[in-house]
Amino acid sequence: MRRWLASDIKQMNLDAINQDCRKQYLKYIFQVTMRLSAFSDYSLRVLMYLGVQTDRLATIAEIAAAHDISKSHLMKVVHQLGRGGYIETVRGKGGGLRLAHQPSEIVVGEVIRHTENDFTLAECFADRSTCRIQGGCCLPAILNEALKAMFLVLDGYTLADLLRTPGGVMPLAGCDLSSGQGKMAAPIRMRS
Repeated sequence: MRRWLASDIKQMNLDAINQDCRKQYLKYIFQVTMRLSAFSDYSLRVLMYLGVQTDRLATIAEIAAAHDISKSHLMKVVHQLGRGGYIETVRGKGGGLRLAHQPSEIVVGEVIRHTENDFTLAECFADRSTCRIQGGCCLPAILNEALKAMFLVLDGYTLADLLRTPGGVMPLAGCDLSSGQGKMAAPIRMRS
């Protein structure tokens, strides 16, 4: 989590009493902190890839090549998804990965909760906050409401929703999946 610096606030020339300044501060916080980690992004990519590849087992090497992601990083992602019960791994010759559940049973919000380790949107959310205005500030309540709203939306979608256009989520451009080698993958297009 990024620590707030006095220079950040000073650079923004904020007046705590001015409503427009408070809106600017909230906008700044959301631009900097309301972002999923690469780990969660890669987790969703793996699940989408496996959701499209229902007729066969996929390998870490082919997923890594398709998305231009480090195999070692993807191994950690796959391990965590396996521990969470989202995917099954088959060892040995001819082994690979597959979804452990139907795409309609995998809730996007649950995956994000499983893969993200920090939802501390501001320092005041931390156990040992040193914020001097913590008792009288409304910011924690507003950010908590925003976080709940984000998960309310994410909990309304499943992996099946992300796979409505299966051809649109497969990054096949420049990838030879049979060899596990590939060039820069095409970006994943999700439903808007």
